[in-house]
Amino acid sequence: MTTRIRVAAPLASAFALLATPLAAQEAREPMQAEDLVTMPRLGSPTVSPDGTVAVYSVTTTDSESYARSSQLYLRSLADTDAKPVTLDLKGSGATFGGDGWLYYLASDADSDSTQVWRARIGANGSVTGASQVTDIARGVNGFHVADAGDRIAIWTDIARSCTAIDCDDSAKAYAPGPGDGRLYNAEDGFFRHWDAWETPGTYSRVFAFPLENGVATGTGMPVDGPMGAGGPSGDTPSAPFGGGEDIAFAPDGSGIYFAAREAGADEPHTVNFDIWWSDLSGSAPTNLTAANEALDMLPTPSPDGQFLAYVAMARPGYEADRQVVMLRDLKSGVTTALTEDFDRSFGSLAWTPDSRWLVAAAQDVLDTPAFRIDPRSGAVDKLDLMAGNEAHLGNITPLSSGDILFTRDSIGAPAELFLSKNWGMAEPLTQVATPTIGQFAPVVVERFSFAGANGDTVWGQITKLEGHEGPMPAILYVHGGPQGSFNDGWSSRWNPRVVASQGYAVISVDFHGSTGYGQAFTDSINGDWGGKPLEDLKLGLAAALERDEQIDGSRACAMGASYGGYMMNWIAGNWPDRFDCLVQHDGLFDMRSFYYTTEELWFPKWDFGGSYAENPENYERWNPVNYVENWKTPMLVVAGEKDFRVPYTQGLASFTALQEQGVPGQLLVFPEENHWVLGAKNSLQWHNTVFAWLDRWLKPDE
Repeated sequence: MTTRIRVAAPLASAFALLATPLAAQEAREPMQAEDLVTMPRLGSPTVSPDGTVAVYSVTTTDSESYARSSQLYLRSLADTDAKPVTLDLKGSGATFGGDGWLYYLASDADSDSTQVWRARIGANGSVTGASQVTDIARGVNGFHVADAGDRIAIWTDIARSCTAIDCDDSAKAYAPGPGDGRLYNAEDGFFRHWDAWETPGTYSRVFAFPLENGVATGTGMPVDGPMGAGGPSGDTPSAPFGGGEDIAFAPDGSGIYFAAREAGADEPHTVNFDIWWSDLSGSAPTNLTAANEALDMLPTPSPDGQFLAYVAMARPGYEADRQVVMLRDLKSGVTTALTEDFDRSFGSLAWTPDSRWLVAAAQDVLDTPAFRIDPRSGAVDKLDLMAGNEAHLGNITPLSSGDILFTRDSIGAPAELFLSKNWGMAEPLTQVATPTIGQFAPVVVERFSFAGANGDTVWGQITKLEGHEGPMPAILYVHGGPQGSFNDGWSSRWNPRVVASQGYAVISVDFHGSTGYGQAFTDSINGDWGGKPLEDLKLGLAAALERDEQIDGSRACAMGASYGGYMMNWIAGNWPDRFDCLVQHDGLFDMRSFYYTTEELWFPKWDFGGSYAENPENYERWNPVNYVENWKTPMLVVAGEKDFRVPYTQGLASFTALQEQGVPGQLLVFPEENHWVLGAKNSLQWHNTVFAWLDRWLKPDE
């Protein structure tokens, strides 16, 4: 099965492209790394209570200094022909409160700490009445405002022992002095997480304040209650990637739902997040999901206050289990697994304002579309909101008018804002990146399927420049996770379009273990890291070459990060004669040392059937270090010194192996990057280094 799509730009500029003379279209230059790094980026929208306007941010990057800055814009939702209006307001995290004010985060000029502010926003973009809402010495990391506008919840890093926001917790047990050494106890659990060293006893915690005339008063009420009273001791939002979706006011403002995982010695081994309810009385909160020892997240109360929707996994210790939408009747306490019979994993939840429907997003093959869920029956309907493929939909916001606001991005173009009226085909509302992306030579994305390992259907994509003449070397893209996908979505890091624009055909394969194909397919990689996935990659590359004769399979490199980096190390020892070069980013090299140096231990314990001590045979069966004697393929190794998920020493070991085997190699180390390369200048350096490496081995005569 094949689907070919021309993706020069999203729908917003399609007619402009048709009106452009053919010669002008052919003259467009391919997209380069600097274009990717400096591409404008759309932020998440917030909608006014009456549903008439949306406010969103746009982040831009200076092409000389590479400094990034954000600007807020207002867009009418009632008039789809209206143009966005620039707001004379500097801030981030903008959110409309139920009182109609726009709340946002900004620096306090006196203390230089981040505080909550608010302002009135007129339909014409006027900004009036800007004033500071919070005055908290330690600063604010995020916030929510109750629908009635009479309470605000903020979260900040503070000791669990503190019962008031002005608590002095400057003394840290982990830093006894007199030197600068950190001292950790085994019962503390995480001693470092993702890219930061932990501060035992200090967590991200939520405090609620009354709002009087737009000012937060008092010292705050901790939603986790007094220490030792039965509430959780852990991070809310969850670390390292949680946000406002972990916290929700009840519609009447009477309390707060929040998600938390208990800290301590077991935290690195568990994904048992629970949803708690605090009535803001100062007493301990109630654990609503204590019966489930697996993950419970995304507390989403219905606007009428009757139900609480959330997502739950069933298997403790497994971070890639299916997320089923659950519905709790708040009066009776009866909980129903709404989507138990629907084999997709939901990653977002939103109610329509009338509480009639839930709208949720889930990966489905290579797309991430929206689904409408009936809370009465659990029936799930896939919404058809875009002409052609849905690609990747996000920030789904049902409006009181019955319309849906959302963002959409694809391999071809970054996110733009769209509006669907009456569940119909959506119209574009913004052109944040569209004018920029439309200046570049277009690419073609082809979806294909083939019979993979065990004869199962496996999907992939080919991305290449449209109209390119002559043969094109092949780049095999291998995604991370491993329970993930290189689906039809934009990325500011591993971007198929910018690689294809260098004259390569980028081939990605959603091998066994990928998400969006049902839970059994995702589970199939467990205990089989180098088995079925490698077979799928071999068969997928062959299928792509057979399908597209323009791709020159005699010139081919492979590249991947995280599990994709692991696969580069695995390919080096188990498919050593296929590729001209490899790019290995943050890849696992030695499974034994990886287990004892990574931080989230539930991940390898599930995928390999226990700890290393409990099941060393499985770790060693798929251990790349055991096949170093076969290494012969030139490899570029990339690592970040702040990567605690796959510590950068794994990359150093790979580079040492290359040196000892006499294999050509390069090592690129970023002192300030973690598992990802996020800095603008570092991203540009990453791309320049990777492109030079690919050109060296695939275009030696150019």
